[in-house]
Amino acid sequence: MSSQIIVGAKIKGIRESKNLSIDEIAERSGLSVEQISSIENDVNLPSLGPLIKIARALGVRLGTFLDDNEELGPAICRAEERANSISFSNDATDARKNMDYHPLAQHKTGRHMEPFIIDIQPNEAQEFKLSAHEGEEFIYVLSGEVEIAYGKQIYTLREGDSIFYDSIIKHHVHGAAGKSAKILAVVYIPF
Repeated sequence: MSSQIIVGAKIKGIRESKNLSIDEIAERSGLSVEQISSIENDVNLPSLGPLIKIARALGVRLGTFLDDNEELGPAICRAEERANSISFSNDATDARKNMDYHPLAQHKTGRHMEPFIIDIQPNEAQEFKLSAHEGEEFIYVLSGEVEIAYGKQIYTLREGDSIFYDSIIKHHVHGAAGKSAKILAVVYIPF
């Protein structure tokens, strides 16, 4: 049984500690007030793109929303610790949970990379909302089959395949139609 990391309360706490209103974060991030409010109240599962925009608007790393404590030296994540996860929607129209992100460096302070093991559940959706943000992403398929929409291209990756791309190009990662997958993803976001 995995425990969920709820990011909404953390985002709200950081915003309030900086004496910022939801309106100010909306203006800085380009997101709607309603979207930020629903994320803060854990009404909707956010996708990674909006979380990155909120982190930048707050002047914090994305990892700040995931951190338990901070480690100055190397951070080791034991296999049994990966039971903790954070869920995101994939920005599909129904915004249902279909990806579980298991952070691998949540104890490391000052990091610029965010490594995750991601479990992708089967998804029959045909339409995906592509997102773009600063940085780079590396994905290695541990098992199953995934599709990466990148710009106007679709790339299919199977176990053992990898892809490295600039995140500023609109993209979307999802399981191949009706298939589940497990991937290692490393997201680099300049701060």
